[in-house]
Amino acid sequence: MVKTKIAHESFQIEKTYNHTPELVFSAWASTEAKSHWFIGPRDWVLIKRELDFKVGGREILHGNFGGTLETLFTAHFHDIIKNERIVFDYDMHMNGKILSSSIASIEIEEIGPKKTRLIFTEQVAFLDGTPGEQGVLSRKNGTMEHLVKIEAFLNKQEEGKLS
Repeated sequence: MVKTKIAHESFQIEKTYNHTPELVFSAWASTEAKSHWFIGPRDWVLIKRELDFKVGGREILHGNFGGTLETLFTAHFHDIIKNERIVFDYDMHMNGKILSSSIASIEIEEIGPKKTRLIFTEQVAFLDGTPGEQGVLSRKNGTMEHLVKIEAFLNKQEEGKLS
């Protein structure tokens, strides 16, 4: 019998935004806001999006790539302090099979007038045989892409240029 080893990894990203902690936090707190930045690549198509942003609530983001690869993100919120932090766990599935389970925390800290530091920390267990170093690099890069999209979203929101 072949056993699939679990690969455990962690990473942390710090990102500074030229926006208030309230505005940065708000990017995570509603379906409307997240629909602008928490999305897949160009060829990804949304199937379902759901967000119940409260302690004990959950989030679902379900989509697919050209009909060949289906992705499912399911999260549960464990701790939320408005404008300060968010702690959640989440699972990633691909084509109906679990890829990974993670716990993530987001810390939001004012570091100056209209200047906020966001610290994203994730501990991940890759359950599908993905080598840890390869998996965590991909996960970290994907997370960074989302954090950059938040910046673009907040800039457009402040300028009143959201479509």
